Amino acid sequence: MGDRKQARDEEFQRFVVGRWPRLMRTAFLLTGEQHAAEDLVQTTLEQVYVAWHRVGSADEPDAYVRRVMINAHARRHRRRLKEFLAPKDDSGLTREVLDSGDPIARADDRGALVTALAQLPPRQRQAVVLRYWEDLSESQAAEAMGCSVGAVKSNTAKGIAKLRLVPGLAETATQGGRK
Repeated sequence: MGDRKQARDEEFQRFVVGRWPRLMRTAFLLTGEQHAAEDLVQTTLEQVYVAWHRVGSADEPDAYVRRVMINAHARRHRRRLKEFLAPKDDSGLTREVLDSGDPIARADDRGALVTALAQLPPRQRQAVVLRYWEDLSESQAAEAMGCSVGAVKSNTAKGIAKLRLVPGLAETATQGGRK
């Protein structure tokens, strides 16, 4: 029995190490603050570890983990915890670890994008992050958010419309399309 637990722990550790940058990016985009993102990922991974025998054998463990993260974030929001969505300039703090393969991470105006995302209501932010940063289909995003495909479409459209009203982002999106 000890060998099985050790094998499960090693499998979970490989999963976490392989997914950590993406989990942190998603959590950061949802919360807008490094420490809140770290807390959200930690809470998510605690819940996933407890159910790892089920998660590890699932067809799409990433989908399960995303759903746990969205639910944990929603619970925090329902408890009315204050989210600080614009990162403070504290020189001693560790910032988000950027994925070098992520074009958003390389964007010059990434701060403006994170600030604009912070202005979106939580459900719109979740829909935009899952659809455009996680590159999920509408049905996958609906499953992660626990809502209908129509709700994902509506929240995504409203969120994108609000982001297009931000002057610096509208210009960047137009320039990005020309490259």
